[in-house]
Amino acid sequence: MRDSLFIKILLYPFSLIYGAVVIFRNWLFNIKVLKSRSYRASGSKVICVGNITMGGTGKTPVTEYLVRLLKDNYAVCVLSRGYKRKTSGFVLSSRKSSPRDIGDEPYQIKQKFPDITLAVDGNRCRGIEKVLSSVKPRPDVFLLDDAFQHRYVTLDLSILLIDYNRLITDDLLFPAGNLREPAKSKDRAQIVVVTKCPADIKPIEFRIIGKKLKLYPYQSLHFTTTKYDEPKAVFEANGKEVRADSISDYEALLLTGIANPAPFEEYVRKLVKNAEAINFSDHHNFSKNDYSNIEKAFGKLSSEKKIIITTEKDAVRMKNDPNFPESLKNHIYHIPMFISFLYGGEDFDKQILKLCGKK
Repeated sequence: MRDSLFIKILLYPFSLIYGAVVIFRNWLFNIKVLKSRSYRASGSKVICVGNITMGGTGKTPVTEYLVRLLKDNYAVCVLSRGYKRKTSGFVLSSRKSSPRDIGDEPYQIKQKFPDITLAVDGNRCRGIEKVLSSVKPRPDVFLLDDAFQHRYVTLDLSILLIDYNRLITDDLLFPAGNLREPAKSKDRAQIVVVTKCPADIKPIEFRIIGKKLKLYPYQSLHFTTTKYDEPKAVFEANGKEVRADSISDYEALLLTGIANPAPFEEYVRKLVKNAEAINFSDHHNFSKNDYSNIEKAFGKLSSEKKIIITTEKDAVRMKNDPNFPESLKNHIYHIPMFISFLYGGEDFDKQILKLCGKK
């Protein structure tokens, strides 16, 4: 603890410099020296899902929630930068696209919702314009994933996600902390969602967090928790069906390559009698050596009933990896996750649908 505090003190001057640069950039946008481009004339609404915290705040589950809410009545396009993809520039996803082409999370979304338009481009203005010029019918709604800092696009609605376990009011700017921008930047959002809350959170905590965040009247506050679906075989042809309530006497090897694996681990450990975990960095690309170590770790599990459990995002990479060991294909499962509103869910839906208009 003392070492951590000492490191933060050492890094704090660099946080001040970083913060000054970010504040100056935002000021240039505020006084219109740096220009934002509007796409209202196209008839499409632009909704941003983002954060000001480095690391996972649950953007993909919230984006998927919005897709489910809108896709039956509106033409939806999800536009992401495609983090850690091996391509560059604009890519419009197709049935042939792989995680290497468009990134893990966009690929995951496209697999779940094959009928929506999904594209990746680090330059969101260019991405929107290319979709508008090439996709028919034109999207009614653009969902910009992880674009809170991309201020070159004029947004019709901005949704800011805040991790319950790392409130922005308790954090510092990078590199001493995890904030991409000062906490004051939250004022740009019309909707604030506190994600990853405990399912049994008390109503008084809603009020405490609301007071800490000091939101304006034009901002609405919502709270969500993470829910998990039934385990699914990563390789459908090889895996037998299992249920969460049927593996209580199993040993499990947990594999994660996500920013914060703790909540996922906590959930899985409640399902099985014993679990060993191997954690990799976020968006980790598994090597042959990694797979060799995974095989060895799985082989060391002593129980006859044993299973490998991974996240949905990691499963996307493994399923498309030709180096994944044949010996493990019958044993590996992923557990999909989704969000559930604890407070303000109906109002959230109404605000989104009101923006998009009747259809």
